[in-house]
Amino acid sequence: MLAERVVSTICPFCGVGCTLELHVAGNQILKATSPYNSVVNHGNLCVKGRFGWDFIYNRKRVTEPLVRASARRGERATTTVAPADDPWEPVTWDEALDLVAARFVETYRLHGPDALAAFLCAKATNEDNYLAQKMFRALFRTNNIDHCTRLCHASSVVALQMAIGSSAMSNTASECIKSDVFIVTGSNTAESHPIIALQMKEAVRKHGAKLIVADPRRVEMVDFAEIWLAQRPGTDVPLFSAMAHVIVKEKLYNEDFIAARTEGFEAYVKTLESFTPAFAELLCGVPADDIIRAARLYANAKNGAIYWALGIPEHTHGTDNALALVHLALLTGHIGREGTGLNPLRGQNNVQGASDAGAMPWHFPGYQEVDKPDVVAKFAAKWGSAPEPKRGLTTTEIVAAAGDGRVKAMFIMGENPLMSEPNLHHAAECFRKLEFLVVQDLFINETGEFAHVFLPSASALEKEGTFTNTDRRVQRVREVLKPVGQARADWEIICDLAARIERKLGVTRTAYWGFESPSEALQEMGELVPAYAGITYDRLEGDGLQWPVPTRDHAGTAFLFAESFPRGRGKFHALVYHTSAEMPDADYPLYLTTGRVLYQWHGGTMTRHSHIDDAAPEPFVEINPADAAHLRIEDGDMVRVTSRRGAIELCARVTMKAVKGVVFIPFHYAEAAANDLTNDALDPRALIPEYKVSAVRVETTSAEAADMPMRSKDLTGF
Repeated sequence: MLAERVVSTICPFCGVGCTLELHVAGNQILKATSPYNSVVNHGNLCVKGRFGWDFIYNRKRVTEPLVRASARRGERATTTVAPADDPWEPVTWDEALDLVAARFVETYRLHGPDALAAFLCAKATNEDNYLAQKMFRALFRTNNIDHCTRLCHASSVVALQMAIGSSAMSNTASECIKSDVFIVTGSNTAESHPIIALQMKEAVRKHGAKLIVADPRRVEMVDFAEIWLAQRPGTDVPLFSAMAHVIVKEKLYNEDFIAARTEGFEAYVKTLESFTPAFAELLCGVPADDIIRAARLYANAKNGAIYWALGIPEHTHGTDNALALVHLALLTGHIGREGTGLNPLRGQNNVQGASDAGAMPWHFPGYQEVDKPDVVAKFAAKWGSAPEPKRGLTTTEIVAAAGDGRVKAMFIMGENPLMSEPNLHHAAECFRKLEFLVVQDLFINETGEFAHVFLPSASALEKEGTFTNTDRRVQRVREVLKPVGQARADWEIICDLAARIERKLGVTRTAYWGFESPSEALQEMGELVPAYAGITYDRLEGDGLQWPVPTRDHAGTAFLFAESFPRGRGKFHALVYHTSAEMPDADYPLYLTTGRVLYQWHGGTMTRHSHIDDAAPEPFVEINPADAAHLRIEDGDMVRVTSRRGAIELCARVTMKAVKGVVFIPFHYAEAAANDLTNDALDPRALIPEYKVSAVRVETTSAEAADMPMRSKDLTGF
């Protein structure tokens, strides 16, 4: 009988960053547990962490490099979806990487840096992302690099940078037990961040904290709330500005904090005059008395905190939404202390770290701006080369540029844009026009079907590295099993590919790509990023370290801004209410909002290939009983949901979780992709799409459609 061993690593799903102890015998994981002394999750795991790791054994894993027959013949056709006459052919790593290097270099020489682009990965390690963005910036001198943060918290990042000069979560999630009042908005925390939700529930039940939930859906956290503010989708600015109006009018603001640490207060106060609770009630549908009660509760707290997720930033006015929350903290001084703060909850396991590592078009690693010549010079000195000082294209801009021929070749590491982009029909048409697409992933997903070359990567359980969780905590990821087949760690693939690209470009600087372990890549990143300067693998044993960690003897930083903000003073910004880009009308009378469910995760590349898919195997639309009665829809009926961009068919769930006039669809299901319906209108500052407000109609389908089998049972691969 094989001896059992236990390997400690970090959960590869959401941004909480729970510690996993995986019990292994031979090449088989037996079970997952977690130590009770884990500072992040205290022995608790959600269903994905406890059971969702089995995707690594799925028979649909790609275990050897694949190349389309046409690409192997040297043809230059644009992409098509798995054509019968262009099958995948298995090749060696040498052949695959030589082909990728040759085609990328050819594109660079013929069309210049702007013809290439890369989507990097919030599921990959800090080291993977650091090296991938370095490859494109140092070798192809392009900033056309982005990842899924553009599609989730980009507006939060822009707003926080504008107001305080830092975009990360200011405090630690577990500090909610030190709060006497906290606001949760735009977050279905119990399903999206279940372990943080447990801590929030404990804060209410055991520590007497008062919870304010602001959300258009009756999410589970409402059961623990003192006040539920059920605003109409897209009305966050008037709601939170009305709370600010009450705080100012009743002189509940912190005069000393405002005088010592903020600017723009007097001008900002003048803009609040119109945002009365009565006016907000007309726009939001929230009773004025509830707005007043919520404002008083938060302002009078000793320690008040605000937590939010994608319901705040994913709007055409998402930056304003986030600024409205920042203003509440600046008015009351609820920031810079334990149990307070501005806390955007990050969705994917390493979206914080991928951002820190520079997987963005406007920032080098460490949020150093790409359009500043002195910053460019700093990175060029370390890497040997760097792009011109100008911003690159964002994810949505890259897709559009592929559609009009400006971007001709793309590299995608671990992302699935043909599930995550809005208005998917349009996005697919853009991808079809690419001349060369490389996808590096575990499975051939919806995006992988468009690729000319597929590079099989190791999962998070099959490699070494680090993740940075939503608390800014950098933690060690450890190899639990050897990679399946010929799969390789992303950082190894990148270094091998980069060395080949250099040779084809006629330069050989092996010192730039000769990393023998990911720890060396993190060390180089720390030499360029002050917040990571003191982080090394030997210091990450145990609970990891929360950045900033500026020196080797620094213990890390549990909460930020105790004495000052990175921009000096916190700044108030005048806000004006703008409606969403698309509002319900006679043809499309309902609001559509999208989000997550407990048993699935994002584009489904991992969970749809796990047995936990059986717990939530089919797409659905939530609809309020009053709306369902009006439309003659019963629970379990097959319905068609239609927007101006497309239509999908799925099962109706008639439930009080949906408020009247608003329907909800989870975005995990390719067979009824919510993003076939969503609007690709953008926030003008953050360039994030408006996923949270689309106008739709819902109608029953024919009897034949009601009998239509779902594809989900065919996706698991076990």
